[in-house]
Amino acid sequence: MLGQQATATIEPAPPGHGIIFERTDLEPPVRIPALVEHAIDRDRRTTLQNGTGVVETVEHCMSALSGMGIDNALIRIDGPELPLGDGSSCPYTRPISEAGIVEQDTERRLFKVHEPIVIEENGSVLAAFPCEHRQMQLLYELDYGPNADRIGRQAYGFTLGRDDYLGDIAPARTFSLSEEAQALWDQGMCRHLTPSEVLVIGEEGPIENAYRYDNEPSRHKVLDMIGDLYLIGGEIQGRFVASRSGHALNRQMCRRIIDQNRTQPPVDDDAVRPAMDIRAIQRIMPHRYPMLLVDRVLTLDGDRRAVGVKNVSINEPFFEGHYPGTPIMPGVLIVEAMAQLGGLLLSQKLEHTGKIAVLLSLDRVKLRHPVTPGDQMMIEVETIRASSRTASIRGAATVGGVLAAEANIRFMMIDSDQDSR
Repeated sequence: MLGQQATATIEPAPPGHGIIFERTDLEPPVRIPALVEHAIDRDRRTTLQNGTGVVETVEHCMSALSGMGIDNALIRIDGPELPLGDGSSCPYTRPISEAGIVEQDTERRLFKVHEPIVIEENGSVLAAFPCEHRQMQLLYELDYGPNADRIGRQAYGFTLGRDDYLGDIAPARTFSLSEEAQALWDQGMCRHLTPSEVLVIGEEGPIENAYRYDNEPSRHKVLDMIGDLYLIGGEIQGRFVASRSGHALNRQMCRRIIDQNRTQPPVDDDAVRPAMDIRAIQRIMPHRYPMLLVDRVLTLDGDRRAVGVKNVSINEPFFEGHYPGTPIMPGVLIVEAMAQLGGLLLSQKLEHTGKIAVLLSLDRVKLRHPVTPGDQMMIEVETIRASSRTASIRGAATVGGVLAAEANIRFMMIDSDQDSR
């Protein structure tokens, strides 16, 4: 849309890496994880930001990666926006198909829709429902209201993981009415394109072009949904029904599903191992009361992700001096609880056996909601990267489904008997 020249190079990445964009034209280069927490508001597109780095219009690339089942990739780009091509996902699916895909020996991260979610906004609706099978089922109803004579009311259904993404979805192009295209042109956008290169719909149908499918617009809406929902950071098991919705509602849905999975962590996944009780935690952690801040680990997904619990009692010693009239848990202790769960997670990595994680640095710390006596604080951490000497995790704490705090935490791994020397 911006019309600036850019080259995107998709490189393989190891398990647990995730999808990350890197702006190589910035000094120093900026990496932007393809996660909804990095999404910012833009009209008619999905944009990610990390600090000074921004990458625009990621939805078609993300859709291609999701549709082809790619979990880990580094996408280096030397400009502010991913190449648009013809407005479909084919500019990405074709070179990926030519390069080939390698299966990795790691379970895919799965998010489940546990309970119905309905988001409504200005006449647009996006709903999600539980699904019995490990699939993402999508149904999109397109209704252009007064312009229904130019883009007829249409609907399209697709099941990711069963139906043919490359044949049925990837070629569907983004579209606009002629007056919408003119408005973008007047704003200085899309000036490098002509109607013959993209899908512009006039009074008599596509201008200097033709539909690839009779219902190409509704198929493209499904393409966008697949791309936007992949910002959740894994595959989704659920059924989605959309009417007149777009990028903003798709991103809201990602956040709602993430919240559901924080408060209802999946325990039936084959990759999930049994929980740790306090005795198992104490065998690994050097901390003891009152500084042991994880009561139980509910989920251990290998060395990639963990979900734990801290039951906050009025008897906590810090409440005696921390706003005793209106007691709240100190934010630094919430972050410490995330760090302790991160240490338990990292201890599952074979090369970290016999080591403990010592806090090295904190980044992107945000305290968003108070934690008070009687609360049950759910803590979730996931590994960003880990070596034999250092490691980084992303942590979040919630109370009743409300985000209380989040942070990126970096550790140094030291021998567990080092303190006794």
